[in-house]
Amino acid sequence: MTETPPELIETFDCSSDAVERILKDTLNNTDDGELYLEYSQSEGLVFDNGKLKSGTFDTHQGFGLRAVAGEAAAYAHAGEMTESALKRASDAVKSIASGHSGTYAAAPRRTNTRLYGPENPIGAPSFEEKVKLLQDIDAYARDKDAKVRQVSVSIAGSWQVVEIIRADGEIARDVRPLVRLNVSIVVGEGERQETGSSGIGGRTGFGEFITETSWKACADEAFRQALVNLQSVPAPAGTFDVVLGAGWPGVMLHEAVGHGLEGDFNRKGTSAFAGLMGEQVAAKGVTVVDDGTIAARRGSLTIDDEGTPTENTVLIEDGILVGYMQDRQNARLMGMKPTGNGRRQSYAHIPMPRMTNTYMLGGDMEKDEIISSVKDGIYAVSFGGGQVDITSGKYVFGCTEAYRIENGKVGAPLKGAMMIGNGPADMKRVRMLGNDMALDPGIGMCGKNGQGVPVGVGQPTVRIDGITIGGTSA
Repeated sequence: MTETPPELIETFDCSSDAVERILKDTLNNTDDGELYLEYSQSEGLVFDNGKLKSGTFDTHQGFGLRAVAGEAAAYAHAGEMTESALKRASDAVKSIASGHSGTYAAAPRRTNTRLYGPENPIGAPSFEEKVKLLQDIDAYARDKDAKVRQVSVSIAGSWQVVEIIRADGEIARDVRPLVRLNVSIVVGEGERQETGSSGIGGRTGFGEFITETSWKACADEAFRQALVNLQSVPAPAGTFDVVLGAGWPGVMLHEAVGHGLEGDFNRKGTSAFAGLMGEQVAAKGVTVVDDGTIAARRGSLTIDDEGTPTENTVLIEDGILVGYMQDRQNARLMGMKPTGNGRRQSYAHIPMPRMTNTYMLGGDMEKDEIISSVKDGIYAVSFGGGQVDITSGKYVFGCTEAYRIENGKVGAPLKGAMMIGNGPADMKRVRMLGNDMALDPGIGMCGKNGQGVPVGVGQPTVRIDGITIGGTSA
């Protein structure tokens, strides 16, 4: 269903001229700032253990008002579109004006690019059709094998309309759809049970993701992973050469390296990459980019939440650090240009530098060639949760699907493998890059300072030598 998105500035209980006057007065004697308006709808259904477990629908609307002066930023927000609420917010953020530099920042450049359509996924298919879809997926998964003990299927969609209004009257506008389908399957033999999961999604309507071919492939993948894990043996502990699979394993790159390349951490000197611009920070051949311009991808944005068009930003080129991901404030303070990475979770949150779709470019080697080069190692195909320290670069990641490599051949699946390392140091130990670069299927979510935003990750098959593996078998 496509509907006409509301003109958000018109939803205030006063004229648009009055809104613009208050905004201009608020941002007088500041370096930058904006009025961010948002209207969003979201829906989520969870079908678990043969029943519709939960169904949620939410709609919200509000504004956030930000004033920036020097290194400081003041922010106020409200869920009511009234003149009185806007005036209260204005009074709250005006106090920051005393630290301004005297020149109000220029507006973001305009763009005619549209990376996704305005289609609202909430109403199509209907609620009844979505429930029937979940029932069909559940039945299909349960009929696959007697080992299947539990199936959980979820579907979620959102539709967000944003307007970014500046003191000079410039207005940037975007309409953002987002959908996701997830399948999780538990299989068991005797007392042992293991889980597999798979998901797909992107910035579009549900269309391509709920075709029978798509959802069956998603369920098949979850079932395959669960069976693999059911046959897994305890992971060894020690130092191994590791082969990372293509696609979703790029989540480790996102966490262990990507966050360290965001502008705010580098401006403040708290990133392991701070002060290393122009230096070798990875092995030769390693190129990492953040690209918010890929059509319909989960992490893509036509414009960021400050109104700046997104870009394909090269971060590491042939092992050399050449760029950071920047919002407007940190770019200005660092003497660099914004890259379209100013993002926020909602109108209730201040923008900050965040990733979009972050991935490593491919090389020229075949996957099998890379695996066959390893005498004794680990092949990590999928990851779950992890922890990263931005300042030191140290990380810990759990593998949800991994295998032992022995004499160049993929062996037994492993249970409980934990990768332990240091992102910047490990980038220098990359030895081989596959020619199979792939993006994840559209399931990524990134957290930072209490805010969550959808993202994409990716990489080719990669060999990294000398990684510490935490396991339960010597």
